[in-house]
Amino acid sequence: MASSLTKAGTGTTGERTFFGHPRGLATLFMTEMWERFSFYGMRALLVLYLTAQVTDGGLAMKASTATALYAVYNATVYLLALPGGWFGDRVWGPRKTTAIAGGIIMTGHFLLAVPFKASFFVGLVFIAAGSGLLKSNISTMVGHLYDGPNDPRRDGGFTIFYMGINIGAFLAPLVIGTVGQKVNWHLGFAMAGVGMGLGLIQFLVGTRSLAARSSLVPSPLSADERSAAVRKTLIGVAIAAVFYGTITLAGVFSIDWVLWPMSIAGIALPALYFARIRRDQDVTPDERKKMTGFIWFFIAAALFWLIFDQSGSTLTVFAKESTASTLFGFAFPESWFQSLNPLYVMALAPVIAALWVKLGRRNPTTTTKFGLGLTGIGLSFGVMMLAMGVAAATDDRVSPLWLASVYLIMTVAELCLSPVGLSVSTKLAPEKYSSQVMGLWFLAVTAGNCLASIMALIFGEKTGSPVYFGVIGALAVVAGIAFLLNRKKVIRLMGDVH
Repeated sequence: MASSLTKAGTGTTGERTFFGHPRGLATLFMTEMWERFSFYGMRALLVLYLTAQVTDGGLAMKASTATALYAVYNATVYLLALPGGWFGDRVWGPRKTTAIAGGIIMTGHFLLAVPFKASFFVGLVFIAAGSGLLKSNISTMVGHLYDGPNDPRRDGGFTIFYMGINIGAFLAPLVIGTVGQKVNWHLGFAMAGVGMGLGLIQFLVGTRSLAARSSLVPSPLSADERSAAVRKTLIGVAIAAVFYGTITLAGVFSIDWVLWPMSIAGIALPALYFARIRRDQDVTPDERKKMTGFIWFFIAAALFWLIFDQSGSTLTVFAKESTASTLFGFAFPESWFQSLNPLYVMALAPVIAALWVKLGRRNPTTTTKFGLGLTGIGLSFGVMMLAMGVAAATDDRVSPLWLASVYLIMTVAELCLSPVGLSVSTKLAPEKYSSQVMGLWFLAVTAGNCLASIMALIFGEKTGSPVYFGVIGALAVVAGIAFLLNRKKVIRLMGDVH
């Protein structure tokens, strides 16, 4: 592909290009890179800050509570991607929604930078809401840059765009993590806000290079629909305000009153959504059969994310409390471990993609890849159980190579399962629910993180213990093997989808 940013591209318009792609891709690439930089930088510090002692500037939370809060936060980001897409489709259009989202995220990070507990939690709400708005719409605008789904540059454009995600995720813990841990927590959170600010400036300056359709509202709300949406929202807010106001006045409020309801809701919502689709009379028997097959994939994905997203919680606590933060004489902050996954993804994704191509007809089926991914992520927690055992037996910090190995296993498992998840979602979705099933797929991340929150609340002080890692790892391995043993049944449910 052409790499010049100033010469005409290979397309027919004579426009300036970004590595042979529409110039707007550069704007979206940089916006997403900075947004991910801010998101993963804050996330690298979150559990470390929550569990740090007050004398060290932290909130002195128990590890189990911090893990549950972190999981609910992650779950909320993906849950809010659904209304985020709705705002882009029905209210503001993708371009305006993304700009507003950037401002909300930036505000949230700067609220985290204020050294007050109340502003910190309000900031988390802002970041989750803004991330949900942005997540659904920025990818849509990448698609708008191309001439339909058959444009030969389209897949390459998304590959470049997703590289921006990994670059931001890789750099964030190295930069923001270092400043937060070594200088000041709140300065680190402020740097995340600056990162989002740079992304927002990039987006606003380069917005003219985006496709015109990105400014359109595809299906605007009617006046009646808008009134109904506002009324339902106000009713929901009023119910929540009355409920939490009552328990606060009764003097029984604690953070568990937030964690438990949100964790249960994050699991119940997709279950209700599946039931709604299956009951719909417009869904044909063949489509209903395929949705039954999709449930298998959804459960497997939820169990996968239950473990994978603990990289920033239980694994980070282990890094802080039980892992040596030196290698070959070089000392580094514990937050740096969270740069390993994006680094491994950038290094291994082309290798594994080439392997699937080389295998040709022997390329594993989607069901096999899912089973292997779920089994692999379970084995990563098996290694964590061993690492915890070594730390307990020696009463000393273990080598950082333990965590490096865990992240490597996790990444290989991710590359087996995650890339084919979106594809199988589009193939198995009923025609009436094609877009909504894509949103439902993201709810697997929500469900998995809500499961992680519930596990942390149940295990309490044993969260992050060898028993904790062993039980959850064994659950995933057993589920992965069960998925592999039942793959022929799942394939039959998939019908003509391969």
